[in-house]
Formats: sequence, structure tokens, C-alpha cells
Amino acid sequence: MGQTDWLSILGWGTSELEDMRFVGYSYIKQGKYDIAQTFFEALVVLAPDSVYDLQTLGALYLEKGNNLMALNYIEKAIKLDPHHLPTLLNRTKALLALGYKRQALAQARILEKCSEEQISNQAQALLLAYA
Repeated sequence: MGQTDWLSILGWGTSELEDMRFVGYSYIKQGKYDIAQTFFEALVVLAPDSVYDLQTLGALYLEKGNNLMALNYIEKAIKLDPHHLPTLLNRTKALLALGYKRQALAQARILEKCSEEQISNQAQALLLAYA
């Protein structure tokens, strides 16, 4: 059974998807994660190969403490882009929250060596807190 092409059914294109992302992200900036989550859940149905939508939805679930669901979407995003540092950091946080300490700390050790200072610093903080 094939996947439903909702964009064709709705007559939507990239402009409508970008509008939805903008509105969803606006709710994130306001701290209205429940509303933002609804937008990004719709986006991953409409554009299932969007790394941004998958990792954002994973981050929203992580923020709300639904760590298993967070890990589910984060893993889908990583399959599409295995080198996206913020997604890898969120994966580390989800693994720690779920009790997969050894796997999470191994990921954090890799991330603490990256050149992106914000990611490196957060990975170091996780290592200090959990190692």
C-alpha cells in the first residue's frame, strides 16, 4: 500500500509548507509547544522526508518529556541526515532520559569534539552531569 500524496490532494506546494513551518516555529518561539507540535505533526505527514520537520517534532517531544516519541522522530531525522549536530545532541538527551546512559555518553563524547561551540559545550555539560 502506497503512501497518500496529501500535497497533491490538497493542491499544496512548497509555499504552503513553508507557511506552516513559519507558524509552527512562531509558536515554538512563544513557548506554545502543544500548538507547535500540532503543526509539525501535520508537516511530517505532508512532507515525510523533511529532516527539519522530523528533528523539530522530536525536539518538541523531548521538551515536553515524551522521550520515547522524541527518540522515534529524532532517529527518523538522523536516517535522512546522520551528521546534523543539533539532532545528534537531542538524540543524546533522549537516550539519557530513557536510561541508555552508555550509548548516550558515547554520543556525547563524539559531540564534545565537534567544532560548533554551542554543541560542544552542551555535550560537555551532559558528560559532566552524567559521567
